[in-house]
Amino acid sequence: MSFKRPEPVQVVKQRRDGALNALVHGVPYVQFLGIEFDRRGDELTALMPFDEKLIGNPMLPALHGGAIAGFLETTAVIGLAWSVLWEDIESGNIDTEELAIGHLPRLPKTIDFNVDYLRSGLPRDAYARAKVNRSGRRYASVHVEAWQDQRGKLFAQATGHFLMPVGEDD
Repeated sequence: MSFKRPEPVQVVKQRRDGALNALVHGVPYVQFLGIEFDRRGDELTALMPFDEKLIGNPMLPALHGGAIAGFLETTAVIGLAWSVLWEDIESGNIDTEELAIGHLPRLPKTIDFNVDYLRSGLPRDAYARAKVNRSGRRYASVHVEAWQDQRGKLFAQATGHFLMPVGEDD
């Protein structure tokens, strides 16, 4: 009885990082806001580095509500797409070179997205994590939480419902 030899860790890590990099940098709005993602295994943490262009009220100063909502929705969409792609990435069924040249999988489409602004977003880096509550063939529900200095002190949260992309076999 012979076992298939596992891929080297570095190959798997490169495939994961390449897929995430292509997914994130394939969306122009993500680049405009400067959003980046830190990956630990299958968990993603989004980072929106502070930039003066994100200030909505210079008198406070506070982050613009639209920038916060865009950050949360982006985190939800990328988190959901990542959770769907994870199995293909792990099995090697996804071509990261194709992703890198812009052949991205279709992303989920937003049905609705509700943001709760819990406190003013301060002029500093913001972090967020998405939790996929339900993901089926056609529909998904995602909850996102955002914080700045302390993970337990949220400044915004959101819940969104998404239409999943239809596969070629549907």
